[in-house]
Amino acid sequence: MQTIVPHIWINRVADDATEFYLSALPDTTVVERWTYPTEGLLDFQEEFAGQPLTVEFDIGGYRLAMINAGDEFTPTPAISFFLNFDPSQRDDARGDLDRTWARLTEGGRVLMELGEYPFSPHYGWVADRYGVNWQLMLTDPEGEPRPFVIPNLMFCGPAQNKAHEAVDFYASVFPEAAVGNRVHYEDSTDAVMFSEFQIRGEWLTAMDSAVEQPFTFTPGISLLFNARGQEEIDHLWKALSAVPEAEQCGWLQDRYGVSWQIAPDNLNDLLERPGAYANLMEMKKIVIDEL
Repeated sequence: MQTIVPHIWINRVADDATEFYLSALPDTTVVERWTYPTEGLLDFQEEFAGQPLTVEFDIGGYRLAMINAGDEFTPTPAISFFLNFDPSQRDDARGDLDRTWARLTEGGRVLMELGEYPFSPHYGWVADRYGVNWQLMLTDPEGEPRPFVIPNLMFCGPAQNKAHEAVDFYASVFPEAAVGNRVHYEDSTDAVMFSEFQIRGEWLTAMDSAVEQPFTFTPGISLLFNARGQEEIDHLWKALSAVPEAEQCGWLQDRYGVSWQIAPDNLNDLLERPGAYANLMEMKKIVIDEL
């Protein structure tokens, strides 16, 4: 089971978004769909009774999910997803990248034009029609292999220049975590241009924005951590939660503004219990025995 599954908040159009991503992203399939129950919903959820709740994709071996909800939150470039097109893994890596770029830019917004950069011969950054940010990169086939999809955290706004501190913090809090390569901007000993870290063998990256930005992290993209039992839930909740008013049904916001869902790794089975969904809606930290 994948330990960290990013969740994208989609404004009421999960079915349309599903069809779009299946056509836009290579090697992508739907692996799970869940629907809202028809009872036990909170008032603001009643319009969704019986409709899609979450849709989980497999994108080249990486799990990513959408939450079908209202317009409360939207994604921002503070969390994006690297798509690593590796010529050693793909017969036509550059062509696959170009075709994916063409689809993702339809109705989207280009943040960095597709072209040659010092760190990649072929790279571009786009926010798609749903506001989800993708960084497409042709990787060096001689370099160390990386997964096709890697989440990237860009620290900006109130969290500007906090990437170094945050990565070290996550490495100290999460189980089986380790810091990898880290490069600072040439004119700074604090601001991080690029940093890698792993949590239970899964790669994430972090960076500080080179310029001030009008956005920061939001629940529009959250990171679900599949915890191994109540003890792990308790530990992570205590270490991470920094905004009490943001705590709800397993969601929290950390000191940098990143939204996490701390859930038991068998949550889907637990929600099959009678009344479990309604009980979950009343919780802040998830207590397994009370589901």
